Amino acid sequence: MLIDTHAHLNFSAFKNDADEIIDQCFKNDIQLINVGSQYETSKRAVEIAEKYKAGVWAAIGLHPIHAIPNQIDVNEVEPSFKSRPEEFDAEKYEALAKSKKVVAIGEIGLDYTYAKTEEDKEVQKKSFRKQLVFAQKLKLPVIVHCRDAFKDLIEILEEFYGLESKVYSLKSPRGVAHFFSGTKENAKEMIELGFLISFTGVVTFTRAYDEIIKETPLGKLMVETDCPYVAPVPFRGQKNLPLYVKYIAERIAEIKGISFSKVAQVTAQNAQALFKLN
Repeated sequence: MLIDTHAHLNFSAFKNDADEIIDQCFKNDIQLINVGSQYETSKRAVEIAEKYKAGVWAAIGLHPIHAIPNQIDVNEVEPSFKSRPEEFDAEKYEALAKSKKVVAIGEIGLDYTYAKTEEDKEVQKKSFRKQLVFAQKLKLPVIVHCRDAFKDLIEILEEFYGLESKVYSLKSPRGVAHFFSGTKENAKEMIELGFLISFTGVVTFTRAYDEIIKETPLGKLMVETDCPYVAPVPFRGQKNLPLYVKYIAERIAEIKGISFSKVAQVTAQNAQALFKLN
């Protein structure tokens, strides 16, 4: 079994074929978590998950791109999209979290690629902190998005999860650094804070993360597609699917010099433990 820990079948790219793709996933022994990026996609993730007794879950949260007050054109990925400026409303998200299918708060974090001003960065930090508090209240792990912002991200996570933290207990659920794009030192810092590291199809067409994957214990790794974005080799340039998560697991197995079945087994166990999947 494989678990795609970060999919977006709740996005418009899958408005006509999400159910069909999920059926294909089940036939291939793949389970998945659909992750929200703002209120409407979070709501959609819950609606999709509730259609299935098992194998599909949801995460709800406000992505840092959407936390910025001004609309942003995101053209570097296919399909491109415009941000939907939103202020985090804990009451609305808490209503979604009543569903037993909600297993995490995410994706939340910092994205300085699109935070062009210090004001934008402060807005993202404020939204991130609010959602970390929200996750603690609900006793849920977090799915963290970080791009070009690891210094500030680690500082905030230290406030909440560090040994000297006055906010969270050491027993509080942590989370995962999704679509990991940091350095070897960043990976070490996240793991020391109790977080897992998750990789996407990027690892199939760059060797930039090989050393991090080699040095990170398998028990600290998960796999994801982040579909519909960043399809792995041999599907680059096409719409990504949860079915392609196997290519990421295969590449990790190759890098670590272990079997594909071992990577599939342990990364699935890691996801089941972190998100309390049943």
